[in-house]
Amino acid sequence: MRLYGNSSRGAERLRRMYPGGRANATARRYARFWAWVFGRGLVPRRWVTLEVRGRRSGRTRRFPLGSVEHGGGRFLVSMLGEECNWVRNVRANGGRARLCHGRCRDVILTEVPVEIRAAIIRDYLRKVPGGRPHIRISPDAPVEAFETVAPAIPVFRISSDPHP
Repeated sequence: MRLYGNSSRGAERLRRMYPGGRANATARRYARFWAWVFGRGLVPRRWVTLEVRGRRSGRTRRFPLGSVEHGGGRFLVSMLGEECNWVRNVRANGGRARLCHGRCRDVILTEVPVEIRAAIIRDYLRKVPGGRPHIRISPDAPVEAFETVAPAIPVFRISSDPHP
């Protein structure tokens, strides 16, 4: 099966970098580099570095992520599903986090109900090619195709934190 925008061999290599939804050593090295680049705002606005307190260590953890605009809001989508660390850390911190892109700002991440995730996930795949090997649906597929995977893919609305 050829994935939209990726060779099947390249897509498989990217999936292998995240066994069980967790980054291997190579993926962690890439993540540190991209978190630095995204955090400094050296790329388009949709690429951000999420800073969130670790649920066990309490230390700040940084994750390079692609965001997407949809219906007047901005969202983060977990291409690795429910068990990835940034999702678990955000939930443990009640949605409090920081987003960095040139400058850092405190945000609240609110989980989006499953019923409205499908269209956001489709827009995410259209804008964030790195998610395509993990969410194996063509970005050009009808929104109904995304409804089948929406329960397993957390989506968070980004809002400014009124109490930084």
